[in-house]
This record gives sequence, C-alpha cells and structure tokens, in this order.
Amino acid sequence: MNWNFALPTRRAALWAIVATWLVATGLPAFAQDATQVVTDDRGVEVQVPTQPKRIASISFFADDLALALGIKPVASTYMVEGRPPEFLLGLTKDMTQIGQRAKPNLELLSEAKPDLIVAIRRYTVGNAPQLEKIAPYVAYNMELLDGSDKEIEHLSKVLGKPERGVELNKAFRAHLSEIAEKAPKATHPRYAIMWGGEVPFAFHDENTSASIVKAIGGENIAGAMTPGGEFGIDLSLETMLEKDPEVLFIYDYGPDRPHENNPIWSQLTAVKNGRVFYVGDHWVETNGPIAREIVLREAAHYLYPDVFPKVDVKAEAAKIIPAEVQQ
Repeated sequence: MNWNFALPTRRAALWAIVATWLVATGLPAFAQDATQVVTDDRGVEVQVPTQPKRIASISFFADDLALALGIKPVASTYMVEGRPPEFLLGLTKDMTQIGQRAKPNLELLSEAKPDLIVAIRRYTVGNAPQLEKIAPYVAYNMELLDGSDKEIEHLSKVLGKPERGVELNKAFRAHLSEIAEKAPKATHPRYAIMWGGEVPFAFHDENTSASIVKAIGGENIAGAMTPGGEFGIDLSLETMLEKDPEVLFIYDYGPDRPHENNPIWSQLTAVKNGRVFYVGDHWVETNGPIAREIVLREAAHYLYPDVFPKVDVKAEAAKIIPAEVQQ
C-alpha cells in the first residue's frame, strides 16, 4: 500500500518561487504546504488540506480517531438512528447526522460543509464522484486488524498529528501482548462473532474484532478466510450446534432477534451457560483506536471473567478522548 504524502515536484517548486518573492517584497509569507496529496485504500491520489478543520465521517472510524486526536468532526453517519455509540461517549449526537453508514445522505453531508470526507470504502466507492464534488474524499477498507494500524497511522498524518497515531498503535499492541500473556494458556474458548438473523453471519479470523479475540486465546468457529474469499460466512444454527461455541458475540443491531426463536438456539453451550453477549457498535466499527482498545478489554473479560474485570465502556473511552473535546 502506498502512503504517499509528497507534494508534486512542479507545484512544490512553484511554491518555493512564490515564497521567495514574498520574502523579497516584504509581504506576509504563508504556508507552502496548504494541501497535501495522499493515496487511500482505493489507490487513488487525493489532494486534501494539511490541517482539515471540518471532518465528515462515513462510518465511525474517523470519529473514533479524530476524537482520540483531540479533533471533533462536524458530521457523522450512524449505525442505528438515534443511538449515539457509548464508546464515543455519545459525542456523535452533537454532529450533523448524515444517515446510515451504508446510505449517507449527500444533501445533508453537503450542508455540513466538510473540508474532508473520510469514508468506509465498500459503501462509498459507487458514489465517489458525488462525494468528491462536496469535499476531498478519502476511503479506507476498515476490515482487518493489520489494516487498522496502517489506517490509523495514515489518517493521523492526514489530520496533522502523525506522532499521536504512532503512539496509539504502540499502546494498543503493547496492551494486546500484555493481555495475551495473562490469559490462561490451557483454555481456548470456542467463539463466534456474528450478525444475528434467521441465518447468522459470522466473521473469519482476519476480521478486526475476531483477530483480537483470537489473539488472546479464543478459537473462532468460523475459522480463517479462504484466499480471495469474503471476510464472513453464513452459519446455520445447525452448523453452529455442530461447532458448539462456548461464547457468542452478537452485533446488537436492534430488538429483532429471530435466531432466538429457533429451537436449536437453546441447545447451544453458550446459550445454556449464559455467555451470549449483545455487543455495541465498537465491535462492528473496530478499526479506530478507541473501539479496538475497548473490544480488547471486553473480549478478555467475556472469555476469562475470573481473570479480567468487567469493562466500563464510557470510563475507558474517557481515558483516550482528551477532556477538551468531551464537552
């Protein structure tokens, strides 16, 4: 992946000439790097401001990272309307709401007057031309744990705080290693991370949340991705019964939970033992620094409740989000 922050040579040379002329004439100088050229996960070069002030987030990733950097975005999508996520301290409620992440409202987005749009790639590639008419548009994959480090580092540079991005990555990796070391070595609870439904959709090892749970000793019943395959798989309840997960993490998308009406559901070990957890939006949008840190802490507790404490989501988020943007 090419993280290109170089200004085009010709333009840089022109700026140097202009700056020299300004100094010679005694006129006020101004920054020659008013814009930067970056390459996003589409492989597209995008010219963006060096210090974006009005960020719009399509998905929670940019909200997550920007808040951790001390920047409050002006607009955001949501997962469920009227449900600002706890892991962001509910701060998205104060931003312009531009619709569900899979179907952002471009009119509302335009009215928010962003100077940078940061989006989840798979939901926005199709309307990229419309987004680009509103503001510079940068897209990230937001799917895999390895990608999370790169995305955080890249966007931190775009937002003018590269050192903080590096710090956030180092802190998370250190904490992940610490918890993995403390986790019981002889215990590998079988788990699944899934959307509920008539036929649940479970995520492979490479998914960010699943990667975190696997890294601390869990055994994912959905297994690894096949080369070139999807990052998740439909798992019938019959198949789930055969694999018999001991812990279930279910994305809590709303009150409709048809899987619970299937008679097989009550036969699952996780259900019998009361180890079914309807988890928050951070388990879906896990690639930001706040989300993945809280997923790590919650996963450790849910897998090994006798070893790791229960997690206060808002308290942990407040440790990462600077106080000045919590207002």
